[in-house]
Amino acid sequence: MSKQDSLFLGVDVGGTHLKIGLVDREGNMLDFQKEDTTPYRDHPDGFGKCFIEGLGKYLKKYPEVEKVGIGLPGMISKDRTTPLEIPAIPNLNGFPLKSGLLKKYPKHEFYMENDAAAAAIGEFYYGKGDVAENFLFITMGTGIGSALILEGQVFKGSRGNALEMGHMLSRGNAGLETLVGRNGILRIMDNLISAYPEKAGELIGKELGTHLLVDTAKTGNEVSLMVFKEVAQILSESIVSTVRILDVTDVYFGGGISAGLEFMMPTIEYNTRKFLTPYYVKDLKLKKATLENNAGTLGAAALCFMGSGL
Repeated sequence: MSKQDSLFLGVDVGGTHLKIGLVDREGNMLDFQKEDTTPYRDHPDGFGKCFIEGLGKYLKKYPEVEKVGIGLPGMISKDRTTPLEIPAIPNLNGFPLKSGLLKKYPKHEFYMENDAAAAAIGEFYYGKGDVAENFLFITMGTGIGSALILEGQVFKGSRGNALEMGHMLSRGNAGLETLVGRNGILRIMDNLISAYPEKAGELIGKELGTHLLVDTAKTGNEVSLMVFKEVAQILSESIVSTVRILDVTDVYFGGGISAGLEFMMPTIEYNTRKFLTPYYVKDLKLKKATLENNAGTLGAAALCFMGSGL
């Protein structure tokens, strides 16, 4: 196998950072770079053109790479050539990203996917232990992303953007992402601190954040544990609906908030088993994804050899 067939570049595009990894076929991260996207977002030529130019330094740095996978935080065209709705980077909406990359770098191949789907693909190819052929992948971070891997491929739906669980209507007709994305979790945290100041302990007067939430839950902070229970209750209701619709047995959780999954899992397990019938419950497996912080970058790299590119 030539180097070109065994080394890939994975680019995880986020609203605030680009994460770029040199990855081999076995899922080893051989090199990793992280860039602030502010210069890209503020560039007079727009994010897309600046991104295309900026990628050049990595292609020059890694001349052995021919294939590049790119994960994007939003909806993209079914043929995986054009970003459609990228809430964190609206300047990318409708931008002909793939054709621009091919025009600039004709000797390279480029593969694009939604970032949650890319992370799911990464788990499928690189995940530790026995990874199912079919699974629902839920990533919990700034937002709520999700994807279905169906017989080793991303289930795209009729127009390419199936499984947007973050936008499912939940309590009060609010979207799931609004309720338990990062900002929603911090709202719950703030409300519970106000409601139970005597139980909030070290949370009083602190700048609220998800790292603080996880760290204090680990020390047994009552309010932090209450936050995770509330988040788990809301999330589990959407999982029940999604399992019913998809008839999927394996659910994997990734993203930054999954660092607190141990505090959510008892409630998620209880609720899903309470509201699903024995048919679904007997084979249901809920577990944390294994790639953790590298999921997006490794998943983007895995796009290069899964056969979904053009």
